[in-house]
Amino acid sequence: MVPEEDLAAVRDELHRLRTRVPQLTGALAAGVDGLVVAHDTPGLDPEGLAALTAASLGVAVRVADATGNGDFRELLVRGAQGYVATYAAGRTAVLTLLTKDRVNVGRLHLEGRRAGARIGELLDAAEVAAAAARPVTRPTPPPRNRTTRVPRTTATEARTATDS
Repeated sequence: MVPEEDLAAVRDELHRLRTRVPQLTGALAAGVDGLVVAHDTPGLDPEGLAALTAASLGVAVRVADATGNGDFRELLVRGAQGYVATYAAGRTAVLTLLTKDRVNVGRLHLEGRRAGARIGELLDAAEVAAAAARPVTRPTPPPRNRTTRVPRTTATEARTATDS
């Protein structure tokens, strides 16, 4: 769980990014598992976009791996009316940006990479702090249940319902 002050910092970064790139129509920070961390996506379902981002991320990671191009860094999809750009944001998150068609793609990449790095730093630091705050406990073995042994009966001692 990310602390509220870190979430506020991620939301602030998304808002600042939208002011630096006026052609942005939406920005979303999500975990690689498809869960929304923070968003600024007016008119769009952030949960659905996060799930689609996770699906496309899975394919992009496999393509990068299969081609020997190293770890995932970014993915760009161009539609008839704009772009969808996804950038790595730390170890466990991604940043997805939605733009109009007339965006300067170089500027988009510059600002998207910077914002992804900043959001990644915030979320990775929050993850490290949360892990440090958790107490280290050793798993306790389950209690041993001892059953009382019943002595065996021999064939001559055993009686059945038909032996009467």
